[in-house]
Amino acid sequence: MSHITVERNRRRQMNENLRVLRSLTPCFYIKRGDQASIIGGVIEFIKELHQVLQALESKKQRNSLNPSPSPTPSPNPSPRPPLKFIPLQPDPNPFVGFENFKDLAACCNSSVADVEARISGSNVILKVVCQRIPGQIVRIINVLERFFFEILHLNISSMEDTVLYSFVIKIGLECRLSVEELALEVQQSFLPEVV
Repeated sequence: MSHITVERNRRRQMNENLRVLRSLTPCFYIKRGDQASIIGGVIEFIKELHQVLQALESKKQRNSLNPSPSPTPSPNPSPRPPLKFIPLQPDPNPFVGFENFKDLAACCNSSVADVEARISGSNVILKVVCQRIPGQIVRIINVLERFFFEILHLNISSMEDTVLYSFVIKIGLECRLSVEELALEVQQSFLPEVV
């Protein structure tokens, strides 16, 4: 075969693979139809699927260590769920951009939800993994608006009864929260409201 035929076959195969990737990825991950945008969108989608998988595995491990007879909340809930802050390391992924230079992040986990807040440039990436709870997204949005965050982008991914909320939020001028405080406030939005 000639070099031209080999190159034509390689391009056709590459274009077919890109079409398949694009068809398997939700449309809001891919902003444009060029190769770099398709591959970048697929990377983001795979990252989020990986986070959902890790959250499900973590939930499975927690359930196996602490089996409870029923998932319904107790009538006298504690005023605050047990929280665990985890210091996060800088993201080694070279596709992320400026996060490699300076990465300020906090993770606040409880038996109800895992919350991660990460500063990225002038914005905050907020990710929440929890069980599907009716009205919870509205409570999280209320927390963000109360502390002067502006929601630039929201993505919701779900698998069975687990959901991942991924926010890109702009830090308002009036905002005085640290990422740890933001993670804690979002975590507390899962507490039952006192009447």
